[in-house]
Amino acid sequence: MARGSVTCDDSYLLLGPSRASTFADSLDQAAEQWGHAALAFPEERATYPDLASRADHLARGLIALGVEANEKVGILLSQGVDYFAFVFAIAKIGALSVPLNPRFKAKELRYVISNSDMAVLVASDSLLEMPDVLAVLEETLPSLAPAEGPELALEEAPLLRRVVMSGETSRDYVVNLSTLLDIAGTVPDEVVLYRRASVAIRDTAIIMYTSGTTADPKGVMLPHEALVRHGFTIAQTRFELTKDDRVWSALPLHHIGGMAFFFTCLAAGATYCHTANFDPGRAIEQLQREGCTIAIPAFETIWLAVLNHPDFSQADLGKLRVIHLLGVPERLAQMQAVIPHAIQVSSYGATESSGFLSLGKVNESLEIRTTTGGHPIPGIQARVVAPGSTQDLPSGELGEIIYRGWSVFTGYYKDPEATSKAFDSEGWFHSGDLGTLDPEGRLTYVSRLKDMLKVGGENVAAAEVEGHLIGHPAVLLAQVVAAPDARYTEVPAAFIQLASGESATGDELRDYCLGAIATFKVPRYFRFVDDWPMSGTKIKKHVLRDQIAAELSAGGITEAPKLSSRDR
Repeated sequence: MARGSVTCDDSYLLLGPSRASTFADSLDQAAEQWGHAALAFPEERATYPDLASRADHLARGLIALGVEANEKVGILLSQGVDYFAFVFAIAKIGALSVPLNPRFKAKELRYVISNSDMAVLVASDSLLEMPDVLAVLEETLPSLAPAEGPELALEEAPLLRRVVMSGETSRDYVVNLSTLLDIAGTVPDEVVLYRRASVAIRDTAIIMYTSGTTADPKGVMLPHEALVRHGFTIAQTRFELTKDDRVWSALPLHHIGGMAFFFTCLAAGATYCHTANFDPGRAIEQLQREGCTIAIPAFETIWLAVLNHPDFSQADLGKLRVIHLLGVPERLAQMQAVIPHAIQVSSYGATESSGFLSLGKVNESLEIRTTTGGHPIPGIQARVVAPGSTQDLPSGELGEIIYRGWSVFTGYYKDPEATSKAFDSEGWFHSGDLGTLDPEGRLTYVSRLKDMLKVGGENVAAAEVEGHLIGHPAVLLAQVVAAPDARYTEVPAAFIQLASGESATGDELRDYCLGAIATFKVPRYFRFVDDWPMSGTKIKKHVLRDQIAAELSAGGITEAPKLSSRDR
């Protein structure tokens, strides 16, 4: 075994657990085996048979609408039963889901719709983050508003043919969900069966767009096998799930975490209890009502809101046995002490690894569970190498985390250059993350090589924010770095050099960002400079990060100012 690496039997790496199947097969098998609740949202529920039946109905409707195999279907829906029903329906007919972040603004939505080659968009007429979805879509795609019929031909998105929307609207270009359900009756079940028979486990099922180190998001292509096997492995080897478990999550469904955990439940017949739109008081009520046994807040910002809510002191959460949380060791230890009977475990992962690459075990010590991300899950190989090389580093030495296995994505959609750079000749994915491996093979994530921030679980590309700021007439140069934050772990901070003779304030630049880019991308701090710390021709961003961190520490500032009432 090479130093600083974790290996496993090569045949297991290739084959993984015995439960490998397509989305369609995994759901239908679950529906045949279990009749109880698969999904429990605050306002609606669905059994496994109900979900399978709904997915079949929607699959026939999509075929009637003209959706072909390998076409892309965007999802901008409320977080509820139909979100999952559409994901499975799309997969049943050999098409690909493209979940959309409802916090995206017009520029971001336009890019994803166009870049993904989206043929159909399925949307709710109103979302918490986007109260008037039609208005946003018409801002995103200006040629949409004057469209006179359901068959579209848009300059901004030439491949987008149809918009399906829940609720009733008078827009000529909209196909109402009720209409989709009606036309489903024209398609025999045999047509769906024929389409799903051609779907292979390594075919792409979902393209999840996640911000990279460039201005534009990257489409992460995830095959059926990755999510299905990943769910089975986590259920079996980490959570030891049974059909009696109730798994609670507040992670949004357009994120890999929110989606992947349902496949974990699916593997064991457990019930996935999702908050829909997170509210700490409602979360406490749901945790109690459903008798949840496992909680997946993941991010400390979510769980702290629960723990600090006035209703928590009177809550009965005695059935909780496992809590999955990420955060600094000190904070994780503090939160473990609040609910000592439920074992907290941490992890390391990414969209590119279908969620988890590693996950702690419940039988490990508190110190291990709070200071490491656990062992790589079975079927995955992980190494820590010298950045920019394939040279393994000794245990405990900081280097780049690289990995491979069946849960790893297959590439970035329509970006062969980025894909080629990310994978080496032996199939190792170079994550751009810095971490260590301990002598027992546990991974610990430390920071990123890539110039990327993670703000409360949302990926933020510094280059994207910088590109927007430079569009302001007063800004000559902008550099965005991470500032430490108690709520979000880190938030954007912008260093600005103004153009000669121009003036601007931090408030002006913040207003320039608000409404134009997602709120979580908006810098919370602005600092104005006349010169830059340089290394040759490159600005030394680490100096800027250290500068803002030292300044905030000296001032006793631990939380950035809120931008809106929706800031957690």
